[in-house]
Amino acid sequence: MEEAQRRALRRARARLVAALRVEPLWDALEDRGVFTRAMVEELQGGLADVLIEECQCPAAPPQPIDLRPVELDLRGEKHNKNVNFPERLSIPVQAESERPRIPPVPPRGSAVDKRNRDLVYELKADPCGHCLIINNINFSRDSNLSARDGSDVDCEKLEKRFKAFRFDVLTRRDLKAQEMVSELQKLVRRDHSALDCCVVVILSHGCQTSHIQFPGGIYGTDGKPIPIEKIVNYFNGSNCPSLRGKPKLFFIQACGGEQIDRGFVVDCDSPDNETPGGSLESDATPFQTPLGNVDEPDAVASLPTPSDILVSYSTFPGFVSWREVSSGSWYVETLDYVLEQYAHSEDLLNMLLRVANAVSAKGRYKQIPGCFNFLRKKFFFACK
Repeated sequence: MEEAQRRALRRARARLVAALRVEPLWDALEDRGVFTRAMVEELQGGLADVLIEECQCPAAPPQPIDLRPVELDLRGEKHNKNVNFPERLSIPVQAESERPRIPPVPPRGSAVDKRNRDLVYELKADPCGHCLIINNINFSRDSNLSARDGSDVDCEKLEKRFKAFRFDVLTRRDLKAQEMVSELQKLVRRDHSALDCCVVVILSHGCQTSHIQFPGGIYGTDGKPIPIEKIVNYFNGSNCPSLRGKPKLFFIQACGGEQIDRGFVVDCDSPDNETPGGSLESDATPFQTPLGNVDEPDAVASLPTPSDILVSYSTFPGFVSWREVSSGSWYVETLDYVLEQYAHSEDLLNMLLRVANAVSAKGRYKQIPGCFNFLRKKFFFACK
């Protein structure tokens, strides 16, 4: 063999050793404790040395290439009996020109797919689900609840947003408590078998109520509250079988009580972000004990453990939720913006963190949204 050929083989020895396709054995041998990492590296280096030694020997007559698989029998008695090798490992021998270029294997534990598809809800249907929006603006005089000016701005934004997410959107305006219950029950009775998701949005005045699972209540235009946990439990696996295992999302723009949060001083530079011009209103009313049949706690519905449910609140339980007459509520305005900017790449929980962070920095008075999350997987909206 010519010296130039020897030098070429020496330079290419690492690539040639890799092309021998013995690397599938290394991890298996190391994981089972047969070889240590140091031993594996020594063996790999030994193969390169053997190759160089062979290059220095007189060339043997050319032999026909055998493309049959090489069978490595790992069942011999010499091996550790506690090691569970497959009976035979077949390694096909290919010509160098036929072998595909294999990208480097990522380190153990690294995320190959950041979305981890086995932990992501699939939204394949079109439409992917129903979206019911209840928008209460005008309240009866004897309810002592003011008109919610600016709520139409919220409603229009969310209608467009969820239509863009391939939802079949239905909007109902100015419903009494019993009418709200009726609309919710109509949605529950629909067949969701061919759909992948369900969304309920409620824009109204709210209050504190007694609860077991989900805090807060929502007012109908007649001034009667409905506990949020009752609304949510209409859709659980016991009451709505066709939504079992499917994500059920609730977005609540309403006060959780009458407390006003004036915030606290922090030792960092943050924008003052004073309240914009225009009328600033809250959706708060004092705590009231539920009255009448329409808002009695539904004990049977509240017993099952909720799953595949997320309830996003515009504010912390017990506190007011702020709304601008001209631009709508802080929560919906921010939620819509975040969905527009990040829904194509981020899951819902991550986006709700962005909403909480942005809303918490607003205004002279303070507000922080939050959520009760019982989803089993990550939720990504189906963006067009």
